[in-house]
Amino acid sequence: MILARLFTKIFKEGGIILIDSDKQKYICGSPRQVNPITVKLLKKDLNWKILLNPELEFPEGYMRGDIIIKNASLKEFLMEVVKNLGRNEVSTASIFFKKIYQAWRFISNYNLPGKSKKNVEAHYDIGGRKGELLYDIMLDKNHRQYSCGYWKEETKTLEEAQENKIQHIIKKLDIKKNQQVLDIGCGWGGLCFEIAKKFDCEVTGVSLSTNQINYCKEKARNLGLENQVKFELLDYRLVKGNYDRIVSVGFGEHIGVKFYNTFFKKINSILKPSGIFLFHLIGVVDKPTAPNQFINKYIFPGGVCPSLSQLIKPIENTGLIVADTETLIRHYDKTLEAWLDRFLAKRTEIKDLFDEKFCKMWEFYLASCAAAFRYKDLAVFQLQIVKNFQSAHRTRDYIYS
Repeated sequence: MILARLFTKIFKEGGIILIDSDKQKYICGSPRQVNPITVKLLKKDLNWKILLNPELEFPEGYMRGDIIIKNASLKEFLMEVVKNLGRNEVSTASIFFKKIYQAWRFISNYNLPGKSKKNVEAHYDIGGRKGELLYDIMLDKNHRQYSCGYWKEETKTLEEAQENKIQHIIKKLDIKKNQQVLDIGCGWGGLCFEIAKKFDCEVTGVSLSTNQINYCKEKARNLGLENQVKFELLDYRLVKGNYDRIVSVGFGEHIGVKFYNTFFKKINSILKPSGIFLFHLIGVVDKPTAPNQFINKYIFPGGVCPSLSQLIKPIENTGLIVADTETLIRHYDKTLEAWLDRFLAKRTEIKDLFDEKFCKMWEFYLASCAAAFRYKDLAVFQLQIVKNFQSAHRTRDYIYS
């Protein structure tokens, strides 16, 4: 069985027992002696489908219930596979399919305003009220942050990690009292509210998610901040005004490769001469590559995690200056694991809201991304961008003071 040989090649450490649809058993690598991880394929065509395009066919098979994993959680299995793969592709065939997909995505990925809104709705407004309950279960209770936490050595909880992240970003923004601040892709408003309360600033948050904007407006009223913090259902291309500080957290993945120039030109046009822009996004540490097919089809349609090289040239083209760059490598895997733990703890409730296929899809999303951040090529970039040298600090001491 060629698929078994492929798994054997992957597992340099550890291994699995693979059982095909004819109940033939194959030992791949060196599985543990007691309760070895076992993968059962219930459909015959999975043998060649996974071989040709594992990035999509394995998760789809798992979602349908045609793949069963025993003696390990899905996360444990994926961690073992990705740890052994590292930054390599599964097979020559998968490389070929990925090249084709990359070319097709480049041609087809036009994230114009209408399409961008549909892409955002597909994830952040998923299931209407049901989606809000899902995110309420999964995310931190204080700020409802749906982006990478900042895990210091002493950090114990997701709430602490997200508070750390917010404060780390605020430090880099170097905000002064009464400044005008814009948050592009504001999510559920946690960063906006913190800035408004801490610095008495006027803050504007924009998003294409109806659920998020409705949540933010209601929370602003409840906090008595509706005259200080504004939220708009608005595409970044339509933002008007001039701002002392601009921040964007977890939005850059939704811009689209063809629109980086458009995005940074917009930033340049609305950022004041002495302003600072903090850009926090997921990227790849390798050269530019196609987005994961499963993630793109089921989780984040239209999404792309860029390499630094894809971002720097458009920034340079606008005349903006990258004043500070930080790569957060060992933070998002822990964040995703925390979300996954909370999701699994309430899985029965979530299944009642959606269905079993959804639960398997969402579990695969969280577990596979955690594995990719820990062992593959995903990282978080934080770019501090300015218009002139006078806006930049001489050292990084102010971030940690």
